[in-house]
Amino acid sequence: MDSTAQPSMADALDRMWTKFLPQMEERVATLEAAAAASAANRLSAEQRTEAAGTAHKLAGVLGTFGLTGGTDLARELESLYSSENDPAPNVGAHLTALAAQLKVIVESREQRRPVSEGITL
Repeated sequence: MDSTAQPSMADALDRMWTKFLPQMEERVATLEAAAAASAANRLSAEQRTEAAGTAHKLAGVLGTFGLTGGTDLARELESLYSSENDPAPNVGAHLTALAAQLKVIVESREQRRPVSEGITL
């Protein structure tokens, strides 16, 4: 394909981002709630399982949009929540920090536009 296809691909990805942004924000909120529950030693098994699944979904979708830092954070959260054992009480602050970093990445995607920069087809 020639370089005229680049804006079309970037535009399509931007439209997809806009369409799925509310769902991604909801997933980040789920991770924030699970982190808060963990920090307060009130994380239920159901909430932990939901957080692991949510983090897994976010890892995939953020990678699709070129947000590899977000993918890495989501994978770390998935790993922590998927552990055979409940996260240790002192992990709550770390989970909270990871969820906060994910939120910043999702919220700042429009300013950075990593997907459309440097695409060569």
